[in-house]
Amino acid sequence: MGKRYVSIWFCHLLADWQAIRHPELKDTPFVFVVADHGRMVVTAVSIQAQRQGIEPGMRAADAKAICPGLEVIAEKPGRVLKLLKSLGEWCIRYTPIVAMDEFSSDGLIMDVSGCPHLWGGEREYLKDIKSHLKAKGFTIRLAIADTPGAAWAVSHFGKTTPLVLPGTHAEALLSLPPEALRLEKSTVAKLQKLGFYHIKSFIGMPRSVLRRRFGESFLIRLGQALGTQEEAMHPITLPVEFQERLPCLEPIKTRKGIEIGINRLLECLCLRLEKEGKGLRTGVLTCYRVDGKIIKIDIGTNAPTHSVSHLFKLFELKIDQIRPALGIELFTLTASSVDNLIVPQEVLWDGTRGLKDRSVICLLDRVAGKVGAHVIHRYLPDTRYWPEYSVKDADSISEKASTQWRIDRPRPTELLRNPEPIEVMALIPDHPPKFFVYKAVRHQIIKADGPERIEREWWLDAGEHRDYYQVEDQHGQRYWLFRSGHYSNEQPYQWYIHGFFA
Repeated sequence: MGKRYVSIWFCHLLADWQAIRHPELKDTPFVFVVADHGRMVVTAVSIQAQRQGIEPGMRAADAKAICPGLEVIAEKPGRVLKLLKSLGEWCIRYTPIVAMDEFSSDGLIMDVSGCPHLWGGEREYLKDIKSHLKAKGFTIRLAIADTPGAAWAVSHFGKTTPLVLPGTHAEALLSLPPEALRLEKSTVAKLQKLGFYHIKSFIGMPRSVLRRRFGESFLIRLGQALGTQEEAMHPITLPVEFQERLPCLEPIKTRKGIEIGINRLLECLCLRLEKEGKGLRTGVLTCYRVDGKIIKIDIGTNAPTHSVSHLFKLFELKIDQIRPALGIELFTLTASSVDNLIVPQEVLWDGTRGLKDRSVICLLDRVAGKVGAHVIHRYLPDTRYWPEYSVKDADSISEKASTQWRIDRPRPTELLRNPEPIEVMALIPDHPPKFFVYKAVRHQIIKADGPERIEREWWLDAGEHRDYYQVEDQHGQRYWLFRSGHYSNEQPYQWYIHGFFA
């Protein structure tokens, strides 16, 4: 089957958008204007204003003279492109390749090859697009043909059917005016001056004659409409490398139907990942509802995987967040983040334990799916002096440590994020304290070991060193205390508690 393209022309794009936002303007004639060389020029008109003879390009003063009750609205730069891009993203439910009309900037061109049969045929496909956009409040004309140029021509100038059957696009162009070829105004004026008011008047002329009279760009446009000249498209959203789509013949309303859809998407996606030696790290399921609402749920894994059963369990935990309402008509599954996957060698007796055990990783993924990934942390040693900075969060479960854990000196099992000041009494300033007061509780020190001096990172900031002591109170509880700096009569030193031993 050959290529098929759909052209959608939003006849009153800005006006429809304004009427949707302000329903009170529905029956009021209004226009959008922009400053041009010291005067206000009409750029877009509502249907009511057009019926009174107001057209784009007219001066605002002339438009108000024709229609005294005309409402004038200043157009903001970039608003049309932003609106058109948003509509293009919405239309991705019909095809993955949607581009903005670069000639007139008020339409979309879609490569729909292989898509219409999912809606029951091209006629039903066009009907569905038109009904949904009309329900949103937009006035459109659309057409489907073998080339983008032919589809554009019929959508803008066609008088009969918007459905141009395969192989008949050249015939559909014959009765249309030269403007349908997306020509420059000067070229159109030249053609009309010569009496060429329809494409059939010159389509049979030798190409050398047409080139000499109207230029190379004229032949390019004619070739694009006929299909003899390639036309490049620039999709609004480039196809994602790892993405699967599942259009639904009937809207999905039940949990079982959603589960079947997710499972089918995962089977296709994981097969692609496996072939390329990749594993999913982050996945996003997007559900397009019949009423136009888009629902997204995402999952994350601690290690790359292409296991369908494991990923399905993660999505299964979040299915309750999907409210199908009137039904879901399209599912897309995107692996927004992937990593290389090294398949472990299978052995008869596998003594792998800890984070290399796949069952542990699967457990962590499911816990994260239930309570959130933020509650799971893995720490690695960092090359810092201060104890509170000597650990860091790992980016992934497979990240390797850049340095070794320090095990030559004992460290507390619980370390305070920030050391807290305490009151201390010491017989000799440079000796361990005899007791300390922490949170209004006095702890008599029975045993003490230290000091362990930890210098400050002078290349980062200035300050005193720390002398750490391990102490045990009368109840057998052990603490990690330190004195900041040397004892000095001019500047009294300060003691802190920094951790608790088991």
